Amino acid sequence: MANNSADHPPGNSVADGNLEGDFGITVMDLQDLMELRSGEAVTKIADSYGDVQGLCRRLKTSPIEGLSGNPVDLEKRHTAFGKNFIPPKKPKSFLALVWEALQDVTLIILEIAAVISLGLSFYHPPGGDSELCGETASGVEDEGEAQAGWIEGAAILFSVAIVVLVTAFNDWSKEKQFRGLQSRIEQEQKFTVIRKGQVIQIPVSELVTGDIAQIKYGDLLPADGILIQGNDLKIDESSLTGESDQVRKSLEKDPMLLSGTHVMEGSGRMVVSAVGLNSQTGIIFTLLGAGDGDEEKKIKKGKRWGERPKTQDGIALEIQPLKSEVESEEKEPEVEVKQVKRVQITKKEKSVLQGKLTKLAVLIGKAGLIMSAVTVIILILYFVIDTFGVQGRPWLKECTPIYIQYFVKFFIIGVTVLVVAVPEGLPLAVTISLAYSVKKMMKDNNLVRHLDACETMGNATTICSDKTGTLTMNRMTVVQAYLGDTHYKKVPEPDVIKPSTLEVLVNSIAINSAYTTKILSPEKEGGLPRHVGNKTECSLLGFVLELKRDYQPIRDEIPEEKLYKVYTFNSSRKSMSTVLKNTDGSGFRMYSKGASEIVLRKCSRILDTNGEPRIFKPKDRDEMVKVVIEPMACDGLRTICVAYRDFPAEAGEPNWDNEADILNELTCICVVGIEDPVRPEVPDAILKCQRAGITVRMVTGDNINTARAIATKCGILLPGEDFLCLEGKEFNQLIRNDQGEVEQERLDKVWPKLRVLARSSPTDKHTLVKGIMDSTVLETRQVVAVTGDGTNDGPALKKADVGFAMGIAGTDVAKEASDIILTDDNFTSIVKAVMWGRNVYDSISKFLQFQLTVNVVAVIVTHAPNLTWGSVQMLWVNLIMDTLASLALATEPPTESLLLRKPYGRNKPLISRTMMKNILGHAVYQLTIIFTLLFAGENFFNIDSGRNAPLHSPPSEHYTIVFNVFVMMQLFNEINARKIHGERNVFEAIYRNPIFCSVVLGTFVLQIVIVQVGGKPFSCTALTIDQWLWCVFIGVGELLWGQLISAIPTHHLKFLKEAGHGTHKEDVPENEMNEEDDEIDHAEMELRRGQVLWFRGLNRIQTQVCTGGTSFFYHDCFDNCYWDFIGMYVYVFMFIPQHC
Repeated sequence: MANNSADHPPGNSVADGNLEGDFGITVMDLQDLMELRSGEAVTKIADSYGDVQGLCRRLKTSPIEGLSGNPVDLEKRHTAFGKNFIPPKKPKSFLALVWEALQDVTLIILEIAAVISLGLSFYHPPGGDSELCGETASGVEDEGEAQAGWIEGAAILFSVAIVVLVTAFNDWSKEKQFRGLQSRIEQEQKFTVIRKGQVIQIPVSELVTGDIAQIKYGDLLPADGILIQGNDLKIDESSLTGESDQVRKSLEKDPMLLSGTHVMEGSGRMVVSAVGLNSQTGIIFTLLGAGDGDEEKKIKKGKRWGERPKTQDGIALEIQPLKSEVESEEKEPEVEVKQVKRVQITKKEKSVLQGKLTKLAVLIGKAGLIMSAVTVIILILYFVIDTFGVQGRPWLKECTPIYIQYFVKFFIIGVTVLVVAVPEGLPLAVTISLAYSVKKMMKDNNLVRHLDACETMGNATTICSDKTGTLTMNRMTVVQAYLGDTHYKKVPEPDVIKPSTLEVLVNSIAINSAYTTKILSPEKEGGLPRHVGNKTECSLLGFVLELKRDYQPIRDEIPEEKLYKVYTFNSSRKSMSTVLKNTDGSGFRMYSKGASEIVLRKCSRILDTNGEPRIFKPKDRDEMVKVVIEPMACDGLRTICVAYRDFPAEAGEPNWDNEADILNELTCICVVGIEDPVRPEVPDAILKCQRAGITVRMVTGDNINTARAIATKCGILLPGEDFLCLEGKEFNQLIRNDQGEVEQERLDKVWPKLRVLARSSPTDKHTLVKGIMDSTVLETRQVVAVTGDGTNDGPALKKADVGFAMGIAGTDVAKEASDIILTDDNFTSIVKAVMWGRNVYDSISKFLQFQLTVNVVAVIVTHAPNLTWGSVQMLWVNLIMDTLASLALATEPPTESLLLRKPYGRNKPLISRTMMKNILGHAVYQLTIIFTLLFAGENFFNIDSGRNAPLHSPPSEHYTIVFNVFVMMQLFNEINARKIHGERNVFEAIYRNPIFCSVVLGTFVLQIVIVQVGGKPFSCTALTIDQWLWCVFIGVGELLWGQLISAIPTHHLKFLKEAGHGTHKEDVPENEMNEEDDEIDHAEMELRRGQVLWFRGLNRIQTQVCTGGTSFFYHDCFDNCYWDFIGMYVYVFMFIPQHC
């Protein structure tokens, strides 16, 4: 029998009392059974259990009614067969993360330097304090200084400990956040089962052995099962076997269904036979997990860090229901061993922001290293020349420890320069900004699966959107019909239709629709009926109800088990057909429905006014298309043709596998026009996209006239514009050569003007997306976002820079392939994603503008003659620079103004010339103020100078004021940093960001506490009200200075250079462009491994490590090379970018 259904004798209902007893089969029996394939499995089932019905009896379940849902029974099944849950890999402990953080090369260097410094501070060589050692000994002649020398090394070790703990905590929190996100995604996934005869959806973790599950096109199977009844069922088992060919499943040939495989066509029911660790996927996971460390090393050996799981046909092989983010990674060897066929896929490049950050980090790292090395060399050379050359001192043995101590201090000063130069708070800002945005985007109906998609969306230049459900409401209603040679502009009354025609129409719609599709009563009185299942089928069932008929009695009379053969809908067929065997033995009847122009081409007859079939010639079809279908399509209606065919018994049973002959010679019953109204908010959202420089293209499987009408209503097509609307067939003719190969040159002539692609297949969508992304006809490479809901949309979703899956209409496979899931299937949510993406990019730029200003000032001030700041002061300044600033500037909420500019694109620099102007302009102001106060502050405030005070003297008012003014300037410059495009009003919408306000006010209050009561630990002394007012006034001067900088036209400052350009295609090494390489998901990599956007040796460092190196040694030699150093820093910072 072609339907592949099992016979189900009565009496095995869940009401039977014997279902609660012990089960007649063990876990091992089921495991042994599930390891068999094809004929072996069929033979084993027949020999051991008789048939699938016998297996169901052993499992004490009913193939029709399912389980009772009794909690006691479910608990027994959990005990006997396990839960559908695979424990995630144990996360790294906090101590393990601490150990990882300690592996950083720079931190190791600092630790060694600190230990040497500590050792030398406790060692006092005999005669080392004599005048023979020269002026170098003067720094340690004071007994108090010698006793306090250990503080420097201890301060460095303390700072390293702070860095390590903060880093470990950040890594731990990021891993926790990732697991939370994974958990959220997994909770979203539900599966359809039958319990107590009712079709319900339950979370996949609640599936138990013995459940009767309904499977359909697009499902990702969450457990092993055995087919009970199937309709044209085809499964993609490549995730387990490596075979990319689809496997046809049937009761007679191969009823075994495996977890983690995809349903590519058809539908059916299965009895769940194994869950969790006992399923085939779970067994593989257990085997791989048994060796733990050793296996993990084998898996990762030869594999680039952070690679995604192996893929087939562009879809990641991740078993979503199995609750472990590492399972797909661990499963990889099995896939590699068994892999027979492999489809090549391209690797996604780094996200736009990530590419720019990487370049900027390397640039700043180079500048820091150059300055660090030059500083150390200059200090050592000057020391050696001055001591042994100018003063003519001999190198005495007893002076060696003192000289070494100074060389160590020179080295630490060099490391200090490197530390201060690098904006090490950047990774924290990126993490905070992305995490904050992802959390807020959930409220805007965007469930982000891959973090980098969040900011990539901000650079999108093209959106290829589906029509149904995304641009339209997906609330479909039949509003017109062509029936009995009459075109009805509204649904006709049933009494005007011939009874025979009405009967065949109602039967065709009721039977030739998925039985899971139904119309339920409204949830609230007076509301609209609820549409469950396929929306197009719901509209047809609604049509039946409007004709005063009911579809349910027909389905009850002809249950799914009696359907002889089902040709399910797919993208190539664009129709669905169901075959019934006539009870009177008169042969078979097949009901069909599908896209009107496709089904009409297969019709040779049509029911006339009297309900009798008449000949339907090609010229009649052409006339019908012109008079009926095109006018419906021009009204924006989707047209569906309903037809049937009888197969007489005397002709014998047809060959059902010969679709071309079967789906032919049909008799047209009617053509209906289905209205799916445009979402009211969509035209405005598309207008915002167009203003923002984003081109919206509609890619749909609908009729071109319908697509054009909807596109016009949405605003995708504008009057008077020279845009293209193509059908998939015409599109392929334009872009392919005589050999049928896609040529980029041909595609480049089509896509810039293309706005609507109708009657398109998923392959057409993938071709369009790839062609746009690979195109070089425009100045910058396009950043493409794509929406998709079907299984075959997977490759296009995976290929695109950002893939959006529909949360409601989307299949599990589409969701797996996507970067973001739209939980409301609404186009306006995509526009919100654009806004959040641009906001992330701007937030990072704001933080960079603020921190690089501080870095320029700090690098220079740190080495200012006679200026010594305490280690705790530097720790506090670093806290303001990094943690608090990233928290304040990375949590700015998005505004509509973000959509008033064009996308930045891949090549626009991260630090624009305007930002460079702001950085250097504010640095000039701050340095001028600090040096003025340093060298003339005592005169201005009428206080004692702190410049020549002994090293361990009490804190001076002079240096406290300098420190306080520095902090005040950073505080008010943080407000300036809110604007990066030269805007005047830096206070705009500041009240919308309570975090920013809290951070600024909190910092101000803490600064008051530190200065007034901090005392010696903070190297501060209390200031008077007047002094405080002057400090605040100078800080406020930053705001006024910012207005002055904004007034300077950037285009006049030709000497300014940009920094942080995007990665050009030619910059990517050939081995990284290899088509066979796997995709690298950098954001997931960051979350899973606790790594950040640029090489480890720089980002782990915190500015506080420089605290030991800023106060312990300022030899006279440094005064002489100081201004040379400043010039070098400014030169490197301003002019190196163009060469990197």
